Order: sequence, then structure tokens, then C-alpha cells
Amino acid sequence: MSIQRPSTPPTARPGPLSRRRLLQGSAALAAGAAGAGTLASCGGAQAPAGATEIDYWLWDALQLPAYSAAIDLFMEQNPDIFVRVTQLGWDDYWTKLTASFVAEAGPDAFADHLARFPEFVSLGVVAPLDGLGPLDDVPAEQFQEGLQELWTGQDGKRYGIPKDYDTIAILYDKNMLTEAGLTPEDLEGLDWNPEDGGTFEQILARLTVDANGVRGDEDGFDAGEVVCHGMGGSDGIDYVGQTAWSPFAFSTGWTFTDEETWGRRFNYDDERFIATIDWFFGLVDKGFFPPFGKFGESSPKQAQLQAGSSALALDGSWMISTYANMDGLDLGIAPLPSGPIGHPMSMFNGLGDSISAQSEKKEEAARLIAFLASDEAQRVIGERAPFFPATDVGTKAAVDSFAAEGLDVTPFTDRVANGETGLYPLVENSASIMSIMQTAFDQRWMGQIEGADFASFNDRVNALFE
Repeated sequence: MSIQRPSTPPTARPGPLSRRRLLQGSAALAAGAAGAGTLASCGGAQAPAGATEIDYWLWDALQLPAYSAAIDLFMEQNPDIFVRVTQLGWDDYWTKLTASFVAEAGPDAFADHLARFPEFVSLGVVAPLDGLGPLDDVPAEQFQEGLQELWTGQDGKRYGIPKDYDTIAILYDKNMLTEAGLTPEDLEGLDWNPEDGGTFEQILARLTVDANGVRGDEDGFDAGEVVCHGMGGSDGIDYVGQTAWSPFAFSTGWTFTDEETWGRRFNYDDERFIATIDWFFGLVDKGFFPPFGKFGESSPKQAQLQAGSSALALDGSWMISTYANMDGLDLGIAPLPSGPIGHPMSMFNGLGDSISAQSEKKEEAARLIAFLASDEAQRVIGERAPFFPATDVGTKAAVDSFAAEGLDVTPFTDRVANGETGLYPLVENSASIMSIMQTAFDQRWMGQIEGADFASFNDRVNALFE
């Protein structure tokens, strides 16, 4: 079986479902669902006689080995349950999952995403987890602070059990740092502000090189003919800006909405956001950040670092192994710069395990995802994981595993340990918000509008909640 993770991160331009899209074309979708299990079902083992069979789906090929090992252990300890694990690529995953809901032929448990979860709840296709015995014994305190809140609906019920989390840090090529006369220590303790970019912008200037070999902090630098940008950028800077502008905006004290979760008013008209977005996209004119469209899906940030067309990148913890395995790239990881509030800030996001409302085996599915959240399973997952499991035990196992490979990943985990995070915007209407705001971000990137123009887009977003 050939499996591959998408070249863009799962959080890039999510396309949440609408009720209309879910119900249209039911016959075609149902036909697609019927074949879903044969497309990428992993493992050829057969269920033992008398065992209850349940299906568990996930999309990330990099997570598959870790979760397969934990599920094998679960089945050893629970011989009365047999778990079929199916992995599908990002786009196929959501298409087939949608089809399965229509055909009432989907998985019992599945990996869920915060961009999809609110609409799944509104459509009634995910089951509340409260009252499912094994899950009632899984306390919110078991997970990193704030994760369980992200999987709690407006009705106060839990619809997902945290499975992992991600934060943002600076990833860079040590070789390019050396060529610029810099050391890894020069990336420690950087500061940033929207007025002049602080020492972070100074580093970007030093790392930027034009076609004549002149650096961005040297006389004669040509911002219109850049061969190496200080900071990489890929297509898909969206209304969340997880690996783009969000760490800077958060570090001004700005928040997406009027409430930590389930907010009903967005703050894209806030002066702190406007100043941040003008600074961020203003880096294009200075040559420190790529112009709109220069790098497409075929050249994501890690490929830019490998090719020497960018020197550093802001990226998510789920991408660590991808960067580390790039030929010719000597990976270094540094913390985000401190902002006007006095410390760094990273978006705090995470995946969860949900149970289908249509499943007739909810108790067995609950036993499975409760086990996946246990210290025993989290340790197994963490030891194999190219990501950070949701609990302290799992995170420590992952940190130790990366350290054994010579990678210090604490610039990612320190944000959580220090409480320096801002939550992914858990709201209704995410598909409509994306549709409205994508135009704004694209136009600002192209220099067609200014940050102040976001106020009118913000009004349109907030009208969705009236």
C-alpha cells in the first residue's frame, strides 16, 4: 500500500462541510462510501471468531505507524474487539467520510479536525461522548491544558477526545545561518514589534540575498531580485494564519474572537491585527518574504529551505520529521520571537478522536479511544510519533525520541509549558468565514488593499452570527 501525507499541512484552507453539500448527490456519495474501506485499509489480519469488529479511520500517513502499534496493543488486551484501521489521504479522507455519513456506512471512530468538528456537531453526525462509560473515566486534566475545551460543544458536551496537539516554531538550515555569519544563538531571544520588526526582522534582512549576492542589510540590496528570502512562505495563508501571521498577532495581545471558544464576533478590525498584518505582508516589498504566487504547492516551505530559496520558516510541530528528513538540510529549531506583550505566542491546535452518531458499536469505540488516551498508549505513540501526543506522558516520550535523533524540539513544547499559546478559533460558519476572508488575505498579500480594509471584511464575517 502506498501512503503519502499531503504536501500542505492539514490546517491549510480547510473546507468544512455544509448541510447542503452533505445532502446533495447522496447516491454518488453512497457509492463512493461503499468502496472506501478497500482504498487504503491497512493490515491483512482477520477478526478472531466472536470478536466485535469496529472501524477506525485517520488521514495522516505519518501517524499511522504510531497508532497502529497502540491499536495492536489494545487488541491484545481486548481480544473481544477487532479494529480495522483505514488511512486515506487528506482530500480523500473528508470526501469518503462525508460519503460514509450519507450512506450510514462509515467508521465507528475517526480522527477529527477542529475545522470540521463544529459542522459535524450541527449536522448530528458525531456522537456526544458523555455517558459512554470508558470515556467518563478520562478526565480533562489528563491532557495539556485547554485541549479538552477545544472538543467541547456549545452544549457543554464532549465530542472528541484529544489525540495530539501542535504549536509553531522557527525551523531553519544551519548551513545558511553559517553562510550569513550567524549562529544558532543569534536566533535565541529575538523580539518583534509591528513598527520596525525588532531583532527578528534584522535577522530576516541578514538572511535575505539578492541575485548579486547582496544581503538585505547591506547597501545596494535589490528587493525586486531576491534569490533567497529570509522567511519562507507557501500558498494558503488563510483566515487562521496558523503557520504565518498568527504568532505575531497573538503576541500583541490580539484574539480572534470575543470569546476563547465559540465566539460570535471576530476582531479583524482591531488596530493590533491591522498593524500586524501590514507589517507581515510589508515584508514582501522589502524582499524578506516571497511575493504572492512565487511558491505554489509544488514548493512548500521545507522544499524552499532545501533549495536555498528561503532561509527559515515558521511551521508546525507536525512537520518536524518532514524537515529533518530533507536531504542536504541541517535542521535547527528556534523559538518564536517575543512580541509586544513580552513573550512569544503560538497557536495551540490539536486533533481529536470522535465517534460516529451512526455507529452501533459506540461502547466498543469508546473503549478504543479511551485506551488511546491512556498513559500506556500515549507512551507507545510518543515513542514512535513525529508529533506531540495530547498528554504529558506522550509528549515526554516524543521529546525524548526526537532528542535521541539529535533534535531539540523544546521550542515547540515550551510554548505550552509556559502558557504562551492562543487557541485555534473554534466557531460556527468556518466555511463561510474562509470564503470571505481568503479574498482579503490574498489581496493584502498582493498589495491590492491595506490592513485597514479588513474592517469591511470583518463586518461581513460578523454578520454571519446575527
